[in-house]
Amino acid sequence: MLNRLRPALAKVVTPIGRTLARTGVTPNMITVTGTAGVAAGALLFYPRGELFWGTVAITAFVFFDMFDGAVARVTGKTGTWGAFLDSTMDRVGDAAIFAGLILWFTGAGDDAPLAWLALFCLVAGVVISYAKARAEGLGLKCDVGIAERSERLIISLVAAGLHGLGVPYALHVGLSLLAVLSTVTVAQRFHTVHQQSSAGQVAS
Repeated sequence: MLNRLRPALAKVVTPIGRTLARTGVTPNMITVTGTAGVAAGALLFYPRGELFWGTVAITAFVFFDMFDGAVARVTGKTGTWGAFLDSTMDRVGDAAIFAGLILWFTGAGDDAPLAWLALFCLVAGVVISYAKARAEGLGLKCDVGIAERSERLIISLVAAGLHGLGVPYALHVGLSLLAVLSTVTVAQRFHTVHQQSSAGQVAS
């Protein structure tokens, strides 16, 4: 859904990408640094219950990670390795966020329902990403879904941040909503792939 905003976002990100490119920073360096920052923020702050500051740290590195594509475009350093690295690092960052929440809720946070919700969202996110990758590997299109990575990331971070500020049931509502939207997205992708495979369609 948020993919529709990419053209407008590119107008803001591209000039910053040009500036970063002049420093000699490569797209892959940005990708790895962004992921390392997200993982560090999630695994250092969340397990200690510091959800607000953890979310601030994660969000900062998520924004930083947005510039890898811009730098790649302005330097002409786009390619399969960069695309593979970016996608794989996204999975690492997502896993770290939910792992941090699970560690808190199974530890001092002592909230089993939220731990299970976080675990469900983690697994659902993996299935969503794998379904698309596997479908495209088979020559099929699978770019549908009400909750792609951007939407899932926003919901989880906003919920965690509000919970850290003491807003009652913020994570309960956020993770429940994310679980529902992720389930719908998985169903949408399964349905889309099933339709194409049944009709014998193969993307050219």
